Amino acid sequence: MAWLLLALAITSEILATTALKLSNGFTHLGWTLLVAAGYITSFALLSQVLKLHLDMGTAYAVWSGAGTAAIALIGAAFMGETLTPLKITGILLIIGGVVVLNLAGTH
Repeated sequence: MAWLLLALAITSEILATTALKLSNGFTHLGWTLLVAAGYITSFALLSQVLKLHLDMGTAYAVWSGAGTAAIALIGAAFMGETLTPLKITGILLIIGGVVVLNLAGTH
């Protein structure tokens, strides 16, 4: 259950961050409301994940790492941002770091 809630928290954070770009500095009300709702939902879900006893470091690493990697890919795919080899390396390092934290947390 904790992992499902964490996936929902990540999805909500990704939607909120994407809407943040589309809000154009909070000048578009609809996108701005989606930003607020998305972040509130994401933090509420993340707090429930921590309440379910998933390690804080692991939960936060997965939440922030997955969100960061996804936003970088969304930026490249839909927002005209460049995806250089160095950025791809950074994304892979983020994913690798999350994997290592998860493996280290199994003891």
